[in-house]
Amino acid sequence: MKKIYDCIDRLVRYAEKNLGLDARNATYARNTVFGILGLDSYGGGFCGDVTDVVPDALLAELDDSCVSAGLFGADEAEKYNDAVMGALMLLPAEVNDRFAEIAEKHGSEKATAWLYDYSVKCDYVKKSKLDSNPRFDANGLVITVNKAKPEFRDPKKAASGNSTACGYPKCTICRENEGFFGRSKRTLRTVDIKLGGENWFWQFSPYGYFREHGIAVNSAHVPMHIDGDTFVRLIDFVDIFPHYFIGCNAPLPRIGGSVLAHDHYQGGGESLPLHKAGEAISLKSRVADVKIGVLDWPGTAVRVTGSNKSAVAEASERLGKAWTDYRNDELGIINEDGDGMHSAVSPTAVKTIDGYEMTVVLRNNITSEKYPDGVFHAHPEFHAVKKESIGLIEAQGLFILPGRLVGQLSVMEECLTSGKSLPGEFAEFGGIYEELKTLTPHRPTEEQAREAIKKELGSVCRRILENTAVFKTHKQTAEFLTATGVCLQ
Repeated sequence: MKKIYDCIDRLVRYAEKNLGLDARNATYARNTVFGILGLDSYGGGFCGDVTDVVPDALLAELDDSCVSAGLFGADEAEKYNDAVMGALMLLPAEVNDRFAEIAEKHGSEKATAWLYDYSVKCDYVKKSKLDSNPRFDANGLVITVNKAKPEFRDPKKAASGNSTACGYPKCTICRENEGFFGRSKRTLRTVDIKLGGENWFWQFSPYGYFREHGIAVNSAHVPMHIDGDTFVRLIDFVDIFPHYFIGCNAPLPRIGGSVLAHDHYQGGGESLPLHKAGEAISLKSRVADVKIGVLDWPGTAVRVTGSNKSAVAEASERLGKAWTDYRNDELGIINEDGDGMHSAVSPTAVKTIDGYEMTVVLRNNITSEKYPDGVFHAHPEFHAVKKESIGLIEAQGLFILPGRLVGQLSVMEECLTSGKSLPGEFAEFGGIYEELKTLTPHRPTEEQAREAIKKELGSVCRRILENTAVFKTHKQTAEFLTATGVCLQ
């Protein structure tokens, strides 16, 4: 047991150095950890110093010691780590106050940097796992493979908002999750923000897809929706955090996010490929002081720009309304039928030196006999790579591919280098494998095979975005904008 006590003491010392634990509270915190682990005695302490700047190694040692001593099983380690670190860190009000103080004295960028660093140091943001995910650029897109989370293939769960079985918290992103032991949220910390005059809060994602990936969440548990106030709130957010982008998923199954029952936005500190896309066609908005452009992008995306925030919000609202009211049977665009609404937009706001940019992606989730998963969704020939919903992040050019691909791509790489045929269970990769063979010489080297696979994944993901495009040409998009009165002829 001596080893366990040493581990706990080192974690307490770590918390004093990195998590703001007051030395006067060290004994109390240590005793709280004893209670979590079911210890009722103390076998002497560790008197040295710690140099760790993240808790990974300290927690791993604690886990090994506790599992060996029979205090908990290896499959319970993450739950106990969360509880232990939650006992050693600042309380929610203290984090909120510290964040507000930094923002007032040094600006919001310093405040978010502090909160992100704190979220890593308390082990809420699993940065070491995130950093191990494969990531590369290909065909103008960013491709990542998420090894940390299971593949999400059930859009019905999104409609329920990943609601909890016990009804408390109501869903996975409600603020009541903060400190909730039942869902390993003892280390979650959130901070208050005001958007559109309403109470919202900001938190970082434990398994973020990009740099400082976080979510802004409505304090009220209301369903995802997009109306005129949505665009106002997005612009308010980038006024508060001009170093971040913020976006809203289309509030519909199959094309939205994994939580549709609770209003929230996603954003962070990275410039995604869509943010860098140029204009293919420039148009004039009917709203004064606003420019509108059809973007040179495989999906259907329109950018609204201007220095007047109210004008940008108004023009964006007009665009969203025009799209949700639009129907074109010839192009297969059914905005509404007996099953409800099928058209929605995914807007994203950024602030620039020239004002505001609102990029609006037009989405539709209609299905057909040929495409039961969605006409404007990844088509079946690409499901081996990506069958999950193409949500806000993918629509902006950052693809999150399932972790199973790590092993599957390794098999394909070995088949390429050895000249073997794909195993029978890889039949769904048949078309992709044939394309890979055209990208490599016979019996390529491992490096050649690996580069070909990256290139192929970029090509597949770009074609998936083309599948999601409701208009297949820039000209069609421009014609929609003028025909519906969003832009002048």
